[in-house]
Amino acid sequence: MKLCVLQGTFNPIHNAHISAANFVSDKFDKIIFIPAANPPHKNCDPNLSQHRFNMVKLAVQGQFDVSDIEYKRGGKSYTYLTICELYKKYDVEEKICFIIGTDAFKKIETWYKTDELKKLVKFLVFVREDKFDISEYDILKSKGYDFEFQNMPYEDISSTELRKEIKQGADISRYVPPQVEDYIRKNELYKD
Repeated sequence: MKLCVLQGTFNPIHNAHISAANFVSDKFDKIIFIPAANPPHKNCDPNLSQHRFNMVKLAVQGQFDVSDIEYKRGGKSYTYLTICELYKKYDVEEKICFIIGTDAFKKIETWYKTDELKKLVKFLVFVREDKFDISEYDILKSKGYDFEFQNMPYEDISSTELRKEIKQGADISRYVPPQVEDYIRKNELYKD
């Protein structure tokens, strides 16, 4: 099986997440969205954890799989541990592919067990900034990180900015699937 994962905080999930998965979907037998129950690199309100998971399920609507693997495991949601579990669960051809934005990929060397992780996955890197210099990633290639850049046009959406806009009462309909917008409104998320 050719397997690809998109792991993240999804606080909230937005259209760029879905676009990235769609962009590579024809190359894989399965794409799994994995919401981080307890993200190690971000301060996330623990009360939003289940809401984030629910929003991802609503956003992908059966088009992709959604895993609660990190919710069941408990503790910090370390990518390395999740990837190890996925190799036990699935008969994977080659390496698991891992969708990641340039913003997160720049910090990959700070991730838990990064030297072990880089042997287990191939990173599919999506540009997340206006000014982008591919040469600044050469050092990661020389350190053994397996990755390729995806040629999808940059979408200027970030969950951080979305949360600010929601707090200010702005219209977010062009950034999130309608069912996610409804969920945010009904549950009065990101108001504080």
